[in-house]
Amino acid sequence: MLPLDPHADLGRRAWIPCPRCRDDRDCGDCGDSRNCGVHWRYLIGNTGSVLHLQCPGCTHLWNHETSFGAGGTAPF
Repeated sequence: MLPLDPHADLGRRAWIPCPRCRDDRDCGDCGDSRNCGVHWRYLIGNTGSVLHLQCPGCTHLWNHETSFGAGGTAPF
């Protein structure tokens, strides 16, 4: 298990499902696309439209393309 990234900050969070542990799978709030108080991820940083995230539960690090903002493509 990886340690938490030194840039992990409780004040910078995102609500993106973790592709490794998927601990949000049976959560009603997450299923309804609401910000859940339990299943958030550390937002380590971003590069344009790509978010750099870490799951506080399983410590998995990954990148998530939002396709929004600088560098992304229009969603329509």
